[in-house]
Amino acid sequence: MFLILQRVIKNQKIMLERQVLKDQQGTPMGVFIPMQSWNSLIFQYPDIEALDTELPQWEKDFIDKRLDLAQCHPERLKPLEMLLKTL
Repeated sequence: MFLILQRVIKNQKIMLERQVLKDQQGTPMGVFIPMQSWNSLIFQYPDIEALDTELPQWEKDFIDKRLDLAQCHPERLKPLEMLLKTL
């Protein structure tokens, strides 16, 4: 769920108070999100807790096919910035 939270934070420019927990060597080991920040996030994205659910097999198959196509035809891939400019 942390990767999903990171995407939400980056895409929506949410100010989310968080602390990175590190071990004695300074290696990041986890993230602490205060309850007030978490509650605010849940209010803005009520389905966020359901994001841990397993994808249905048909959706996994669809994603696998898309990834195979991208790997077989890398020349078709375009930067996201180009798409956003055309919209």
